[in-house]
Amino acid sequence: MLYFAYGSNMSTTRLQQRVPSARPLSVALIKDHRLAFHKAGRDGSAKCDAVPTQQHDSVMYGVVFQIDAAHKPRLDAAEGLGKGYLQTTVVVRLPDGSEMSAFTYYATHIDPLLKPYAWYKEHVLRGATEHGLPHAYIEMIADIAAVEDGDPSRHVSELSIYRCKR
Repeated sequence: MLYFAYGSNMSTTRLQQRVPSARPLSVALIKDHRLAFHKAGRDGSAKCDAVPTQQHDSVMYGVVFQIDAAHKPRLDAAEGLGKGYLQTTVVVRLPDGSEMSAFTYYATHIDPLLKPYAWYKEHVLRGATEHGLPHAYIEMIADIAAVEDGDPSRHVSELSIYRCKR
């Protein structure tokens, strides 16, 4: 199955914690969309969302991953399918100009007043950097205001997955 990740799941390390079979295939973009940190997370913070726009020059970057169908229920559970996100199929454009279809998630529970936790934003930045997204796009993510998690142990736990990487 082809999955278009645009938020914290762009980090291969993070996604493989959830879906061990995940293998990155390509950077991709979807036109007429923008990235927003406004999905109301179960932890009370903002998560990423793919927002359709009327601006025809807007693009949202992400990464296409191949995942085993047997692991899809794990991803659905992690993403809160039906409880904050809905699944949809999008047409993504690859760097060579070709297109392919992949599934992704759109937020259904939105709160524009929420901010992401710093650890969540770090996952997004790590994924964007790992896959070489455009510098201006990475800077746009870096400029998003984040807040510290009220549970410091969750911050440590979330980012501990990167300590094992060599």
